[in-house]
Amino acid sequence: MATHLLRNGATCWLLRNCISQRATLRRCLHVTSSMDKTVSFNLSDIGEGIREVTVKEWFVKEGDTVEQFDNLCEVQSDKASVTITSRYDGKITKIHHKIDEIALVGKPLLDFDVVNEEEDEAEDSSSSSSTSSDSSASENEEKQSAEASATPTGGRVIIPATPSVRRLAKEHQLDLAKVPATGKNGRVLKGDVLEFLGQVPPGTNVPHPTLLAKTPSAAPTGATSVSVPADRVEVLKGVRKAMLKSMTESLKIPHFAYSDEIDMTQLMQFRNQLQSVAKENGVPKLTFMPFCIKAASIALSKYPIVNSSLDLASESLVFKGAHNISVAIDTPQGLVVPNIKNCQTKTIIEIAKDLNALVERGRTGSLSPADFADGTFSLSNIGVIGGTYTHPCIMAPQVAIGAMGRTKAVPRFNDKDEVVKAYVMSVSWSADHRVIDGVTMASFSNVWKQYLENPALFLLH
Repeated sequence: MATHLLRNGATCWLLRNCISQRATLRRCLHVTSSMDKTVSFNLSDIGEGIREVTVKEWFVKEGDTVEQFDNLCEVQSDKASVTITSRYDGKITKIHHKIDEIALVGKPLLDFDVVNEEEDEAEDSSSSSSTSSDSSASENEEKQSAEASATPTGGRVIIPATPSVRRLAKEHQLDLAKVPATGKNGRVLKGDVLEFLGQVPPGTNVPHPTLLAKTPSAAPTGATSVSVPADRVEVLKGVRKAMLKSMTESLKIPHFAYSDEIDMTQLMQFRNQLQSVAKENGVPKLTFMPFCIKAASIALSKYPIVNSSLDLASESLVFKGAHNISVAIDTPQGLVVPNIKNCQTKTIIEIAKDLNALVERGRTGSLSPADFADGTFSLSNIGVIGGTYTHPCIMAPQVAIGAMGRTKAVPRFNDKDEVVKAYVMSVSWSADHRVIDGVTMASFSNVWKQYLENPALFLLH
């Protein structure tokens, strides 16, 4: 009997030991498996048929921990700049593109190690059936695992912080480990860094070292020696690459050119009378451009073929209902051509507000693909730079474009044959001669001219 009890007791002890080891093994697998799921973050479609972009700036680096909606990088297409944000919580393990490299839509931008939430939930539910002693052991193990996960292989502690906070600390050469954290789970917030920087004495920030260019070797002295600059090869990117594509397409269009002169004297007086009203309505300075855009919209209503596009595949014309007038804007990135939507329904003041908003977004590099979408007709004001007449290139699939030259004070004869001072602006039109004939373009220009030379007519619209 004693031998039988001893054998049963040993069996129970072995069974409990196996169960305990199995639970420990399950917990160890739980800690490691949830951190080993690697996913690729592909560049998603950003619209407008864009198939490739140029990486302009990375806000993160390999090894950084990010959360959903954190900024990852800024990319630039041939039309606009877009900030890419994270769809995952996790750690960045690989960045696929360097700055100024081309990234393709649908291809990986970077790789993440993300937490496998489904495995976490399954393991949590299975571990709930363990004994109280196993639960306390599990808590200790998880605590140790959490502490271990905060330290990478090299032994350096990773301080929880968003990429924007890390950039701020990097700009000031600040060690985040020295900053008292007030965020959840010891996360360093932007306010923590700013508060800490207020306690740092001035002069502690060391400027970034300047990279010195190598000086070329001295040329042999002599009366005939000439220093010749070396050739430089530059790959076309961004706006310049877009210009290459659009102008190549433009030169396939048979252009018809037409020019005229506009007497802007009455419009100049009319605009000056409206300046105070414009300021009250949020337009600091009212220029000629909103009047030119509105006059073009009125002329487009009378000659809708100028607001059409040509579909070569079906050999048909698409008459556009909206007057989305594209305007050329000079920006630090180059010349871009966004458009003002639905000019046919807007007043001159509303058009002026939209124009100012586009100029500001172009200056700050924040134009979006939507700003370039669905343009139907184009106007360019070269007069702000200089020059009178030009030959503007049509932006396919549009069929017409106009360019205004500089307004100049010139002598003119009035109705009494007296020489008077007049303000005259030149305009140059280009039209797709497959669609628009000379009579149509001249008639369109005459309507446009009528409203600019008699600005009181704008009151009818």
